[in-house]
Amino acid sequence: MRPNKRLNALIAGVAAIALAPAAVTPVMAQSGSPEVEITEGVLRPLQIAVAPFSGPNGADISGVISSNLQRSGFFDPIDPNAFIQQDLNLSNQPDFPQWTRIGAQAVLYGSATPQPDGRVQVGFRLYDPYRECQLVGFAFTATPDNWRRLAHKVSDVVYQRLTGEQGYFDTRVVFVSESGTGLNRFSRLAVMDQDGFNPFFLTSGEEIILTPRFSNNPNEIAYMALGEDYSRIYIMNLQTGRRESIGEFPGQVFAPRFSPDGTQIAFSISVGGNSDIHIMNLRTRQTRRLTNDPGIDTSPSFSPDGNQLVFVSDRSGSARLYTMRTDGSGQRPISRGGGAYTAPSWSPRGDLIAFTKQQGGRFHIGVMDASGGGERLLSSSYFEEGPSWAPNGRYIMFARQAPGGGSRLWTVDVTGRVVGQASYSGMAGDPAWSPLLDPPPANLGVGQASDSCPG
Repeated sequence: MRPNKRLNALIAGVAAIALAPAAVTPVMAQSGSPEVEITEGVLRPLQIAVAPFSGPNGADISGVISSNLQRSGFFDPIDPNAFIQQDLNLSNQPDFPQWTRIGAQAVLYGSATPQPDGRVQVGFRLYDPYRECQLVGFAFTATPDNWRRLAHKVSDVVYQRLTGEQGYFDTRVVFVSESGTGLNRFSRLAVMDQDGFNPFFLTSGEEIILTPRFSNNPNEIAYMALGEDYSRIYIMNLQTGRRESIGEFPGQVFAPRFSPDGTQIAFSISVGGNSDIHIMNLRTRQTRRLTNDPGIDTSPSFSPDGNQLVFVSDRSGSARLYTMRTDGSGQRPISRGGGAYTAPSWSPRGDLIAFTKQQGGRFHIGVMDASGGGERLLSSSYFEEGPSWAPNGRYIMFARQAPGGGSRLWTVDVTGRVVGQASYSGMAGDPAWSPLLDPPPANLGVGQASDSCPG
């Protein structure tokens, strides 16, 4: 496949992003700071004032930040029309009483400043108006066309500083875009920002595309392509657009999933109605068969430490979830409820396994402990499928379809209380969430500074 100039420009712009510390070194959330309390009980969103950023695309940047934080469910951005102080700038602290008067528990503002090399720097500061101190200050730099990525990176810092958890906004989602009807229906591999913007098609629609998945490299994916007389698993580099088949196998190959370190790939091979799970070393291309029993074994997903796999098997008569070690030993069922279980996905935190469940004429997205206990159904509708975890292990993206309608992408958090539809307007399925596009700031939450919030 020939590299696409637009995709290359996007990747090049992303690679240009660099972290530059602002005047104040950030500190960890301390006792008394306006932190979001993350529990399984009542969710009380934090009232945050996100002031319009100054400079080119400044208002758009702050708008994306506000939208990101609101969609997380942990923040309730205050209407800018309620702001009393309007002259915020990075050179001065806010007039704190004017912000506490409107109920702001945190105040964020910043600016977008063009640089001599043609890039733009977005600097920002986050304040606690009650303790009258700065919580964090940073600056990020990128090409002007990547202003949305700058907004996502700011959102990640704010989210992490106020929740204590890693952010997830500076990520992408690969998915299968669907269009047409009946015999004219076709699918294309596509990628977009996690909020549904900047969609980009990676294939032309000449093949049926299924189960795309990211490796630990956010620029590398694997997927199944089904043609008239073949099924193949491809690995694609998003920077070059180049794809490579992992090999030719007897029967149909499907359901690829990378190991956490990206050195192996697990997948299923179906021959004569019997499907078994195999694992390939991507360096040597040696393949080992992990399951060997009548029936269907499929949909493998690695534990985050790379030592186990969860998978689907109907060896007992109905589709259930099983786990095994990556050498194929220790196979045991873990799902205990009624209904059919499919599409397991191990959380990046390692504590939960997400799944699709069909029961009572409906489909559900749920989670269970890695041992199989504590099953909870988070979402339910006419049809739901394909849960994929955000890199922080708190949110799940999945496909939902209404009767007579097309498949759309939705998200739900692990409590089941924060549910929303992705902004992508087209029909879509099989979502897979990428890792963070850049590592989070290494010094977020360490160090002291004279104008930072004290411990």
